Amino acid sequence: MKVGITCYPVAGGSGIVATELGQQLALRGHQVHFISYALPFRLDKYQENLYFHGVETTAYPLFKHPPYTLTLAAKMADIACQFELEILHVHYAIPHATSAFLARQLVTGCPLPRIITTLHGTDITLVGSDPSFYDITRFSINASDGITAVSAYLADETCETFKIEKKIKVIHNFIDVERFKPKTEGMCKRRSFAKDDEFVITHTSNFRPVKRTMDVIDVFDKLSNKLPARLLLIGEGPETILARRQVNKRHLNGKVTFLGNQTRIEAILPVSDVFLLPSEEESFGLAALEALACGVPVIGTVDTGLVEVVEHETNGFLFRTGDTTSMAEAGISLLSDKDRLEKFKVNASRLANERFNANKIVTEYEEYYKEILNG
Repeated sequence: MKVGITCYPVAGGSGIVATELGQQLALRGHQVHFISYALPFRLDKYQENLYFHGVETTAYPLFKHPPYTLTLAAKMADIACQFELEILHVHYAIPHATSAFLARQLVTGCPLPRIITTLHGTDITLVGSDPSFYDITRFSINASDGITAVSAYLADETCETFKIEKKIKVIHNFIDVERFKPKTEGMCKRRSFAKDDEFVITHTSNFRPVKRTMDVIDVFDKLSNKLPARLLLIGEGPETILARRQVNKRHLNGKVTFLGNQTRIEAILPVSDVFLLPSEEESFGLAALEALACGVPVIGTVDTGLVEVVEHETNGFLFRTGDTTSMAEAGISLLSDKDRLEKFKVNASRLANERFNANKIVTEYEEYYKEILNG
């Protein structure tokens, strides 16, 4: 198959999944074309059957903001005709599904590609639910030939919020089990971050308010008062400065390390003992899945998509949003019981490998592509 993929190229779950899906499809012999304004975050090396097409915008004095949606649509149409793409697979409803719809109106003299839109979370819970974007989001989703969501939680929320009558196919996020595993070549040394008698706690996100980074620091503060521990904060975002101030305010400077964005997080996660993800909204929780695959138990929030990834009291714990006391107590209890901690670590890696391995999930995407093409 010939597939065009459009995603946001920055660090984040939707871009990572889209990039790794393209890489896996290319390995299977499909021709994959990424169409975006920059090289996707994890598309960092040459691979056969994989192409990148940059979208350029011109800052005309007439426009307050460059019209990316329109230039993206024009580029999609150009690449679709030039390479006879069969599918335009867009990740994120706004603006990508809208651009794909416009692109198909521009295509002439060549087969029309089918449009598949994958919903990842904030395109529905934050952007799409904004009244000014509601109608265009609903239109763009309905205009797609196929719709997928990364969790049943997100699919249900989309149907309820936007009154979508089309069937939404749930295809979970996935991990490369050869890349994310408890021990891997080139992984960091634990002593680079902590002393031998200290536990390592980790959090990864884009530091947006919805990730509740202040709760991460609060949980760690409570936990580190009872047990020797270090906190690794990975990523960058709007609340990074606030997080630094909170660390200073609580006198945790010697216990917390800000690592910024990392391209090889699989080298860091295996040295962790517990992963914190107390998000207010989490459509799936790719960061949690990557931690689990590396054998790291996760403490997160119930009433989010994490319920489809983390099994409470098996490979982690799930509590109500903001219940940092229960989260800290669960972490202290787990870390204080060596045998139980080891059991959780084994469960974490095993369940991630069994349910969310790339081979299984990419095959689901392939089958869905065929279903849409034959529909």
